[in-house]
Amino acid sequence: MESILPLIIQLISGAVGGNVAGALLKNISLGTLGNSIAGIVGGGLGGQILQALLGVDAGAAGAAANLDIGAILSQIAGGGVGGGVLMAIVGLIRSAISKA
Repeated sequence: MESILPLIIQLISGAVGGNVAGALLKNISLGTLGNSIAGIVGGGLGGQILQALLGVDAGAAGAAANLDIGAILSQIAGGGVGGGVLMAIVGLIRSAISKA
């Protein structure tokens, strides 16, 4: 269970990040459901990229380290930023396609 917890945190914070970005960038918002889906995908990707860059072990051997407050905060940040960024990218692409 401890090895799945970081992914769950990243996905939830990604959904929140996608919806926050959608609220701030209303002209490229995908709607609540679209923002959430793009945020979840971006949160998972962003969190995994941040884990790889920081060298955090997500396996069973590193399970205790994943429950550290610093690791949890980095998962929230990576997921939230990844979710917001992917939602913005998808929104910009969708906006460009609809204008063409």
